[in-house]
Amino acid sequence: MKKLLFLLCSVLFIGLSACKNETAKSSDEVAYYCPMECEGDKTYDAPGSCPVCKMDLVPVEKASDLASDDITETSIFNLSSTWTNQNGEDLQLEDLKGDVLVVVMIYTSCKAACPRLVADMRNIEERLPKNAKDHLKMIFVSIDPKTDSPERLKAFAEENVMDKAPWLFLRSSEDNTREFSAVLAVNYKKISPIDFSHSNIISVFNKQGELAFQQEGLGVNSDATVKHIEDALAQ
Repeated sequence: MKKLLFLLCSVLFIGLSACKNETAKSSDEVAYYCPMECEGDKTYDAPGSCPVCKMDLVPVEKASDLASDDITETSIFNLSSTWTNQNGEDLQLEDLKGDVLVVVMIYTSCKAACPRLVADMRNIEERLPKNAKDHLKMIFVSIDPKTDSPERLKAFAEENVMDKAPWLFLRSSEDNTREFSAVLAVNYKKISPIDFSHSNIISVFNKQGELAFQQEGLGVNSDATVKHIEDALAQ
């Protein structure tokens, strides 16, 4: 009888251990998703690239593993570069954490595409609810820091009636600007002393500094951009 009882206890212990190990294995499984959310909330069981935009899939962070003040690997807040705003104040991108960022790269002496990008940013801002703008930054980053001094950025902001929140103008060194443009996949090239050829991309970053959406082109429909901004503000 004692042997039978011992045998039953051993079987029960082994069974419970197996269940526990299986549960632990399931909880450790990692899912992957496209950072551009090309297929919505769809996830994949293994790393790879998005079948739509071809960007590398990134792992889904577990809520238990990611504290609210942590910075993920895909966040622009990992960049340690220093920037100067239109008021002459220095800051780092991480200082903008907690706000949804809508970013476009321009230069103030541009007479062609940049005025249209300014108009597109204004259109997007006007479509957003006023009570949401406390956690929103509409950011212009200069691709011509030699010309776009803080004083010039300040004058440009005033000329375009963008000298108050949520508008923010930034400039940095040429190296930092080039690094930042690479993150946004914005290409630019100086083609004359006063002219640049550049991509026309407006990027949306969530409150953790992760790229949520990009709008490319001039005067394009901004419905998707506004929707992604509203979704990021609601998080």
